[in-house]
Amino acid sequence: MTQVKPTVVAPSTASVAVPLLDVTRSNAAIRDEILQLWAQIYDQGGFIGGPHVKNLEAELARVCESRQAIACASGSDALVLALMAAGIEPGDEVICPAFTFFATASAIWRLGATPVFADIDPQTFNIDPVHVRALINNHTKAIIPVHLFGLACDMSALRAICAAEDLWLIEDCAQSIGARYQGQAVGSIGDVGCFSFYPSKNLGGFGDGGFMTAMDDQVAAQLRIFANHGMTEQYRHEYVGLNSRLDSLQAAALWVKCRQLEELAEQRRANVARYQQLFADCQLDQVLGLPNEPDGCFHVWNQYTIRIPDGRRDEIKAVLAERKIGAAVYYPIPLNRQRCFASLGYAEGSLPHTELACREVLSLPVFPGLTHAEQDRVVAVLHEAWHAKSCLRAAG
Repeated sequence: MTQVKPTVVAPSTASVAVPLLDVTRSNAAIRDEILQLWAQIYDQGGFIGGPHVKNLEAELARVCESRQAIACASGSDALVLALMAAGIEPGDEVICPAFTFFATASAIWRLGATPVFADIDPQTFNIDPVHVRALINNHTKAIIPVHLFGLACDMSALRAICAAEDLWLIEDCAQSIGARYQGQAVGSIGDVGCFSFYPSKNLGGFGDGGFMTAMDDQVAAQLRIFANHGMTEQYRHEYVGLNSRLDSLQAAALWVKCRQLEELAEQRRANVARYQQLFADCQLDQVLGLPNEPDGCFHVWNQYTIRIPDGRRDEIKAVLAERKIGAAVYYPIPLNRQRCFASLGYAEGSLPHTELACREVLSLPVFPGLTHAEQDRVVAVLHEAWHAKSCLRAAG
């Protein structure tokens, strides 16, 4: 790779804004095809279920190497439905990370069960199987590992724990469609995989949407029933389910977008490789914590998340914002410290690796269509921001 010196920004690009995410770039190529499908659905009037949803489910099952895929209204619903299929009820405990989006834990809470928060591996940001094992008791019924930022968890260790303890293993794959662990697609390793079509995801829709994967046909059948009001046949309800169906407009568009999935993942991976080289060229890799791809994993990089040490994350983020460079903190407050979960009694410092990550992480633009000039500017401004304050401190 050509050596790049990102400490100097060309005047022509010095003031160009760099968005954190721009979904329009990858959507542009398929705009006309999607609009044609939408026009057909509009004219036909079939907006719920039907062949477009079935076609999408078949394609998703293929992509995720699962026996079945079951569409639903959101990734959050997917988690609730998976827990319902697992029979989770009040008094049960479900172990999950606190370094994740709120939906992972809220799904547990909504069913009256208790989320039990495990710490993370500081190298991967994913749930730590050693801590998980220590948290298991007679009330534990399931574990929800989150394949965070597009990187698969240590599924060998977690699957062994679940097998030994007779627990459900529910994969939160909201950020990781296409990721692999030891050659196996995420969502095909546990009992149920839960995915999101939120527009910022690697397979993003045009609004809310989600799906589940299952290797067991009986589990898949139950998920379908729960997602459709608990109906076993029309107007016969064996269960109290949810109204959680994916509409035909979303399904048709997502079916088209599925064809892009592998190519867009490779673009993200290429962007990450270039970031790693740029940071090495200006030696920022010596002071910042850069993410990596562990052996045996295929990372799909929904987020490119670095660590900024020495309490300087917010300062650096402010400089980037001032220079019109998109960056975000996923996540600033661990779930164990959220006010709505205060009754669980987690003290500050109870999950040290999680809490440190919340103080240090910063996600940079990595979306498909990100240009080399934009990447150069991101790294150049980061370099300038880091060294400007470092020099002032040294002088002081």
